[in-house]
Parts: sequence; C-alpha cells; structure tokens
Amino acid sequence: MNRQTPRTRPSGSERPLHTAYDTALLDLDGVVYAGGTAIAHAVESLGAARDAGMHLAYVTNNALRTPDAVAGHLTELGVPAQPQDVITSAQAVARLIADEVPSGSKVLAIGGEGLRVALRERGLVPVDSADDEPAAVVQGYGGPELAWGRLAEASLAVARGVPWYASNTDLTIPSPRGILPGNGAAVAVVRIATGGEPKVAGKPQPPMHRETILRTGARRPLVVGDRLDTDIEGAYAGEVDSLLVFTGVTTPAQLVAAEPRHRPTYLAADLRGLLTPQPDVEPEGKGFQCGGWTASADSDRLRVEGAGDPYDGLRALCAAAWTAAGDSACELDAGKALGQLGL
Repeated sequence: MNRQTPRTRPSGSERPLHTAYDTALLDLDGVVYAGGTAIAHAVESLGAARDAGMHLAYVTNNALRTPDAVAGHLTELGVPAQPQDVITSAQAVARLIADEVPSGSKVLAIGGEGLRVALRERGLVPVDSADDEPAAVVQGYGGPELAWGRLAEASLAVARGVPWYASNTDLTIPSPRGILPGNGAAVAVVRIATGGEPKVAGKPQPPMHRETILRTGARRPLVVGDRLDTDIEGAYAGEVDSLLVFTGVTTPAQLVAAEPRHRPTYLAADLRGLLTPQPDVEPEGKGFQCGGWTASADSDRLRVEGAGDPYDGLRALCAAAWTAAGDSACELDAGKALGQLGL
C-alpha cells in the first residue's frame, strides 16, 4: 500500500479471501462474538476457512482475560482455538516494557489476570503499590470491578516519574448490558491527575501489529474487524490488507465518510465475506459501478441507483465518496443513498 496515495475505492479479489491470504487476524467482540454469544454465520464461516487451510488468529485489545481463557471461550462457542492462536494487547505491552527495562524488574500492574500473566511471561514482576519501587507502571482493562485506589497507585507512580504504559486506549467496551467505560477511560483518569502520556501498545499502534506477526508468522495476513479506529487503522499502519464486517460498531454511513486511514481493502456484511471473491468497483461515466449499482457524487450529496446486492451498492458509494473526498473525510450527504440500499 502506498501510504501517500489515499484509497479511493474498495478492492476486488477474483479469489475467495480465505484462499488469497494465509492468515486471518480476527478481532473478537463484534466480529466473532457479541458478549457471550457467537455472531450469526461466524462459526460456520471460520470452520470453512480453517478447513481450507487458512490460519485463524484472534487479536484483541482487551487485556483482561488470558489467552487460555479466550481460547476456552471460543472453543465453547464452536470455534476451536488454542492459547497460541490468541494475541492480546497485554502481550504486546508486556513485550514493549520488557524491551525497555531490565529483566526481573518490578512493574506496577493496574488491570486483570491477563495483564499479570503477560508480564510474567516476559520475565517481569507485577506489583501492587507505587511504594514497591516499580521500574514501570502499566494499565490494562481491569473489568467493572477495578477499584479507584488502583488508579490512585498508578497516578502516584506516574507523578514520581515512573515510565507509564497502557495496553490500549479504547474509551468504551461492549457488554451484554450495553456500552461500558474501557481502558482508555481509566487511562484518562491518570492523565488528568498527572498530566502525563503513556506509551500505548494495542491496536492501532505498531507494537500490537509487531506482536501479532511475531506470534503468528503470517506472511500474507488479512485483518478482519468491525472498528475503523482500531482494526482498520491498525491494518493501515501495518500496511496490510483488511476486511470490514458490519456485525459490530461501524455503520455504513461511518464507512462512507471515512478518512484514508479508516478505509478498508474489502467490506462484507459478516464473516461469510471471508469465503467469497470480492467484486470489482469500476469507473462508470461520472461515477462508479459495482454489481447492479452505480453511485456518483454531486456538489452536496451522494447518489446511487440500480438493484441487486446492497453491499455492492455500498462499495460503489464508497468509491464515489472517497474519490470526492481525497485525503479527507467525506462530508457529502449520504442519507438518501443509504436509504435506497436499505443500509
């Protein structure tokens, strides 16, 4: 990918994606499952991709659970997985810290068991108090039970000049009861108290991509996600291809308006998109054509006409919007066009 040339349309692929790429780097929440339940078509699609020889790796910014726990959950849902198939932001931040402090150093760990296990894996010693003379302080998602006193310990250590790290800075996290504050919200508390800024490892930052490639050995990876600002931006930063699915947080309207770093290579309704070729989007008159749809951009709005698969129409609409916007986010009105597509 040429980072100087913004993507102006989704790409096509004559081959099904699960045969065109050797490894799928799959986000979990919003892609494979929602809360404790598998998303529709996920189990069957991943099984077919795996049976055809594609390596499946599960990449999550959630630092709370250990890879063993995540793999166990996936297996229960019908997606067989081993702990080595799971890559977490806790692992990425632990490697980042281990590269910068001596082996055996104490690290003030503000988070759950997943973070502590990852630190021990790198030869570091988790501690609980700023008075334990830590060489670093790290924050990872600790669940809704995270005590305010833990944030106080982190703030004391950072104010004393201890190097500060965060597994990720996602402001929110989904739950069966709704959207909850994520690790980024807890990081913001310490930022406000200290004026400091942590080194961040998780998606979309390079340490997470590095950890993923090191652990999977992927040669031609495909990032699969539902979020533009973590999954797709992480793929952009790592200069690898991506597939956006609409089973999580991103809406078609947000995709149409996306700035260059948030524009995926491919898009699909759900994980069945892994098993199919991707249609080409071609110039057509003053607009773009995909399947039975043609889309164009006027001075104030986007237009679409035709019939067929609505996601072909969305592909054409993205091409019109992204071309008009260039290296910026598209501000043209897409509401009526998306309504015509039923999206």
